[in-house]
Amino acid sequence: MSSTMSSTMSSTMSSTNVLSILRKSIFPIENDDWQSIAARELTDLPTDDAVSQLQSWNLHVFMRRVAGKDSHQQLSNILPSDIIFLEPPHVAD
Repeated sequence: MSSTMSSTMSSTMSSTNVLSILRKSIFPIENDDWQSIAARELTDLPTDDAVSQLQSWNLHVFMRRVAGKDSHQQLSNILPSDIIFLEPPHVAD
């Protein structure tokens, strides 16, 4: 086995260990938006702060564009199939 392949496998294995730590997350309910999720899930924060936190932890949803003619100007809705993280990424030890 080449040293490059061995190094890659080693990196992958260590990444797997880090990824085994689960972040708290939910699947949204129908018609959820950032405000409704914030109000339901992050009750200890003011709504505007909670929305900002959720959006920063969920850029895969927040920055997704709607397909179509003017998609560069429109953000998509939250879908019931989206995974919404309720906490920041964990920091590796």
